[in-house]
Amino acid sequence: MHIVIMGCGRVGSTLAHILEDSGHSVAIIDRDPQAFRRLRAGFRGRRVTGVGFDRDVLEEAGLATASAFVAVSSGDNSNIISARVARETFGVDNVVARIYDPRRAEVYQRLGIPTVATVRWTADQILRRVLPEGAEPLWRDPTGTVILAEMAFNTGWIGTRTRRVEEATGGRVAFINRMGESLVPKDDTVIQDGDILHVIAAENDMDRINKVLTVAPSESEH
Repeated sequence: MHIVIMGCGRVGSTLAHILEDSGHSVAIIDRDPQAFRRLRAGFRGRRVTGVGFDRDVLEEAGLATASAFVAVSSGDNSNIISARVARETFGVDNVVARIYDPRRAEVYQRLGIPTVATVRWTADQILRRVLPEGAEPLWRDPTGTVILAEMAFNTGWIGTRTRRVEEATGGRVAFINRMGESLVPKDDTVIQDGDILHVIAAENDMDRINKVLTVAPSESEH
């Protein structure tokens, strides 16, 4: 695939190297030509100087034939405008924009522009490490209504099928980490000692699910 990246900061340059190492062709845009110094000496992709919402710049970067466009500059407005031009003018379906303001991210997500709200994501990652288990999500959708969380559970749930866990909590067991490996549970998958459950559900339902799992299940729930 050919992928166009706007913003040659730490995120943009890292993405460019990863994508190129994966066999994709890459073009990276930045208004500051000095930013391209972050790219390794052997980088084979295009370096395009200019603003990411300028049509001529995007054409030079090969956006007309690109499979994806990623906007990760330091400006929210520039990222959103560029993402909209990529989608609405060039017809690129796979578009992602980095947004620092989580409120803006929610608005643009509803408008059909996938966003990564970096402040909210970073805060979640830090909180996961400093708060008790199950307190913060591993992932949160940009609208903030659905989250994936690592959930603690009472030892009484050991030996219970994940299907019963879902029936009791109303959440979905997305995957289980077992002895360092992840598995997607089936209806007959049984919770074992040492398992780490990852549950996906509506954010406003997580407290209730956590309360259900932190007490032993009744006999009917096994």
